[in-house]
Amino acid sequence: MHQARRRIVAAVLAAAATLAVLPALGVQAAGAVEPSSARLPSVTAIGTAVMGTAKTAAGFDAGDIISDDSFYNPYAMTAAQVQRFLEGRDCTPKDGSPCLADFRMDVPRTPASAERCAAIPARTNERASSIIARIAEACTISPRVLLVLLQKEQSLLTSPSAGGYQKATGYACPDTAACDARYFGFFNQVYRAAWQFREYTAHPGDWRYRIGSNAIQYHPDAACGSSRVAIVNQATANLYNYTPYQPDEQTLAHPTGPAGACSAYGNLNFSRLYDQWFGDPRAVRYPGFQLPCLVYTGGHGCPPIRPFQV
Repeated sequence: MHQARRRIVAAVLAAAATLAVLPALGVQAAGAVEPSSARLPSVTAIGTAVMGTAKTAAGFDAGDIISDDSFYNPYAMTAAQVQRFLEGRDCTPKDGSPCLADFRMDVPRTPASAERCAAIPARTNERASSIIARIAEACTISPRVLLVLLQKEQSLLTSPSAGGYQKATGYACPDTAACDARYFGFFNQVYRAAWQFREYTAHPGDWRYRIGSNAIQYHPDAACGSSRVAIVNQATANLYNYTPYQPDEQTLAHPTGPAGACSAYGNLNFSRLYDQWFGDPRAVRYPGFQLPCLVYTGGHGCPPIRPFQV
């Protein structure tokens, strides 16, 4: 992406960053503000707690939310496994919208985006599960991450709505302006979120949060303060670029609410949802000695092996 273009995208994304202040978990994420400096973003998690499990936030580490291996592994679930997972959710639509397990749509051909996503061929009447799996593979992002994002942003797995499908991942929905309708639609939203995560990974120096020490606010209101956070990997940096707040002590002490005046639940909800559905987000499949590319260190997997030339 041209540097000037990156600056424009960064501005749009930063504007969108306020959906993360809402406490919602396994069930609904009652419409909130979820900041995202990483997605031409949105704001969703500002003042509601996550219902469902009573799991505490005791193990949450602000600098190590998810491992690169858990974040980038596109083969964590097949399309069939995603479909079974969706069918296993308790789903109560807010309107006449279908549950995600039953959602289908025509998908346009999407050209490759250098350093970010491979081309995605067009398909007719495609299931949501297949869309998620294909985007995950094309952009080298775990389908588990995309599933958690859909719930964190719009409670789409448990309380789908027409508006939720339009703004599925909160992409291009800034807190300070109306959503950009050009990015509405389930496929657009999932693809653009995955694309944005790859953009952060391909050009980490162009974005605010990076591996190392970062000052991260507790809330969109700067008066709520901030603290230094030592971000340990690119996957965690991506989450902060998309949703630029960390939970404060009140939020960590009450992960399901009541929310305090400075509560921002977005990244805490991401961690708790992932743990509830898939296990520890910081897990690595091959602990110990292994090639870094086998566990997507830095966001990049191993290059394909070329056939031996005689």
